[in-house]
Amino acid sequence: MDHATYLKEHIRTVPDWPAPGVQFRDITPLLQDPTVFRTLIDTFVNRYKEAALRPTVVAGLDARGFIIGSVVAYQLGVGFVPIRKKGKLPFTTVEETYELEYGSATVELHTDAVRSGDRVVLIDDLIATGGTMMAGCRLLEKLGADVIEGAAIVDLPELGGSEKLRASGLKLFTLVDFAGH
Repeated sequence: MDHATYLKEHIRTVPDWPAPGVQFRDITPLLQDPTVFRTLIDTFVNRYKEAALRPTVVAGLDARGFIIGSVVAYQLGVGFVPIRKKGKLPFTTVEETYELEYGSATVELHTDAVRSGDRVVLIDDLIATGGTMMAGCRLLEKLGADVIEGAAIVDLPELGGSEKLRASGLKLFTLVDFAGH
């Protein structure tokens, strides 16, 4: 069995959450089983240990991107940078606001989190509309970093986020796709 199929079997679908008609893709079962969690992390680490894709920094999006990104950074022996929701970081920040289905949100990054020329892999758990990952990418680029790839466990291609991110020039790596949303 390939890694994608194995991981997909451990993602729980919660119907009608947080709203009727939504099929929520819950990654917590991936984290609860140590064998599955190791497979998940090893899949990302094996990709990013190759010289052409090796980052100098891994950035994770609030909040599930922290779980995956920090462990991947540790395994690669590089630093980890959290991109947080507005108001959660104590030092000087840059911020980026993006549109949600109903309203907007803002994410922040410390101004000293990355340096010009850093090679960054930006990690989150899921790509839906792509807004959060695009905002994170813009923050990193504002500080001079080169986002070499965006990565996520799950892609929901019908929502158009991965297509939008690729059209912007961001390379993407996802492990599993789910039809619908």
